[in-house]
Amino acid sequence: MNTATFLPALNATLNGMAALFLLLGYVMIRRGDRKRHRVCMVAATALSGLFLVSYLVKTALHGTTLYGGTGWLRTVYLFTLGTHLVLAMFLPLLAGFTLFHAFRGTFRKHRRIARIAFPIWMYVSITGVAVFFLLRPWY
Repeated sequence: MNTATFLPALNATLNGMAALFLLLGYVMIRRGDRKRHRVCMVAATALSGLFLVSYLVKTALHGTTLYGGTGWLRTVYLFTLGTHLVLAMFLPLLAGFTLFHAFRGTFRKHRRIARIAFPIWMYVSITGVAVFFLLRPWY
């Protein structure tokens, strides 16, 4: 048995939980609850960080998983994966700058960057879960 078999499901779970905390953090800041917003965003960051470590371990142990489907669903998968990967490459930098300005207290810069980082982070988290399900054999 491959020791990395549980990691794809763990990765999807971490991505899904990060998306939930991102959404909760967004709701909290819209309500003016900065304390809960901060907690949610730190949780989303931690979950995304754990995802990255888990993903790197999975890739080192298992390698890349190839898509086995054909037709229009293959096109959907490739588009989803492609946009996910391109945006995920920029996400650590965007999230890092956003957090840096939040902890520094420069909230005008924080908000300006967060308006770009939030939708990208949500998209990357959600499409990470979608890629997991598209790779499952029930397609």
